[in-house]
Amino acid sequence: MEYKDFALVVEGKMDKDLISSFLNCDIITTNGSEVSEDTILHILALSKIKPVVVLTDPDSPGKRIRDILDQRIPGLKHAYMDKKDCIKKHKVGVAESNKEAILKALEHLIPASTTNTPSITHNDLFDLGLIGSNNSSFLREKVESKLYLGHTNGKTFYKRCCSLGITRKQLEEAINE
Repeated sequence: MEYKDFALVVEGKMDKDLISSFLNCDIITTNGSEVSEDTILHILALSKIKPVVVLTDPDSPGKRIRDILDQRIPGLKHAYMDKKDCIKKHKVGVAESNKEAILKALEHLIPASTTNTPSITHNDLFDLGLIGSNNSSFLREKVESKLYLGHTNGKTFYKRCCSLGITRKQLEEAINE
């Protein structure tokens, strides 16, 4: 999919300015985590014409925006940035990243939901130490970074892995790299 073929949802003007300096696509700003009804309706209408990708800051307000949009707009895809790639002058966000980090995130889109049969089980995650152990959070961060899943808790990690069809073998390989 070429960049001009999709619409990109970001949080603010600085994000839009940075991305529009190197990408030619529709960019919609939410102007913060209190996404307006007008913005939601605009994104919904656009989603009927072309794929919509959500790229928000790797923080709580960014997650809130994703959750609001997922509840109202079917078929969204998500691009997650590694927090370490989004820090500059003690600020965290897409606008604090760079072209390479943004393009890397856009190469690894994750569908908002799926109806596929799960490729892994909760027992797989437990057996691999990705949930239920003292270092589960550390192991998940390692796998999230390698598989471009964004920061998660155990439940969200499971959903994203299933959404992408990630197998137990792929998880094992990511843990052991």
